[in-house]
Amino acid sequence: MSDHHTVPLFPLSQGLFPDGMLPLQIFEVRYLDLIKRCHQQQLPFGVAWIKQGSEVQVPGEVPALHSLGCMAHIREMEQVQPTFFRIVCQGGLRFQLHDVQPGPFGVWQGSVSYLPQDHELEVPAAMQPYADRLGKVIAKAQQQGVIDRLPIFPPYHLDQCGWLANRYAEAMPIKAEIKLQLLGELDPLKRLEEIARLS
Repeated sequence: MSDHHTVPLFPLSQGLFPDGMLPLQIFEVRYLDLIKRCHQQQLPFGVAWIKQGSEVQVPGEVPALHSLGCMAHIREMEQVQPTFFRIVCQGGLRFQLHDVQPGPFGVWQGSVSYLPQDHELEVPAAMQPYADRLGKVIAKAQQQGVIDRLPIFPPYHLDQCGWLANRYAEAMPIKAEIKLQLLGELDPLKRLEEIARLS
């Protein structure tokens, strides 16, 4: 079991994809310490998708979590007040969640194994319209000087199946269960083809 890692979990109703952008407002006591520590030590935390339960802690309630998630790396942090942080995270490795245990300060700890990063795979001609469409959105935001408001981190890998599929998956108005299926798809081209089928 040496490939299992213990990571602090942040349960959310809508999760995160690799390279995705996740802005969070942190005000719960249990997370203030976690986020401060992760920021100081430059450590990621795990974003787990809630199957059943609440994002905010309810005494005695154990949230039911889906078995897939994504690591989150803090890219920006602003301490608005002593007990209120604003952070922006970037998605890292995907993980399989095997077990959840209570941890210090009420932060859930997950036993996870990491899924491989997407291998580089160029967008085929049939899928090129999806790259073009997103490319136009990025170009327009750059021209209008509002690129910092676009919820996408550079560099823009518009020629890569995995990166392109993930940007569509996080933006599309589809059920969390379908997003999770896309998150768990290890073949980046199949993930992009599934996006095409859903759109």
